[in-house]
Amino acid sequence: MTTQARLSYRAQAARAALAVGVLAHAATPAPAADNWRIDPARTHIAFAIDAVGYPRTHGEFRQFAGRISVDFQHPEMSKVSFHVQSQSVDVGSTSFDDYLRSPAFLNSARFPSIDFTSGSITKIDDHTVRVAGDLTLLGVTRPLSVQVAVQREDGRLAFLAKTTIDRLEFGMNSGFPLVSRDVELVISSAAVQL
Repeated sequence: MTTQARLSYRAQAARAALAVGVLAHAATPAPAADNWRIDPARTHIAFAIDAVGYPRTHGEFRQFAGRISVDFQHPEMSKVSFHVQSQSVDVGSTSFDDYLRSPAFLNSARFPSIDFTSGSITKIDDHTVRVAGDLTLLGVTRPLSVQVAVQREDGRLAFLAKTTIDRLEFGMNSGFPLVSRDVELVISSAAVQL
């Protein structure tokens, strides 16, 4: 083999080794997002609604589940899913709870789950994100955007979200206009890493 041929062979081998190195690096997966599970003991899904001639009604949903996938380096890659059992509504009165579970409001027998799935998450600052996604209630899906305060501490993530939904948009028309169309939601939660 001539000197020129040897040099050409070495150059080709070096280029091939470089190409393999680049491909191997490109094939290396990015660090996976951390997965978290909602801690039921530290989660409260509260709501409030007004009605003419009555004091403001406050209540909670007692049964729910949720998962969160968090990418701290790329928050926009994070995801949230939340599922609330509509029959778990609790306003402190058995008869009123049953009325809210009826077809007049939550129709829990036909629509047992209230679901939220994120579509995008935008970082506002180091402790606040905006979560936009779809809320499904009474079989109707509508977009919902929520500003969420986030705190990371002792292996847990703590969240606080406040928003208002228009129940008429989901076909929940009973009692309107005497019963307000606006339902205020306050969700405080903590999640533990899986």
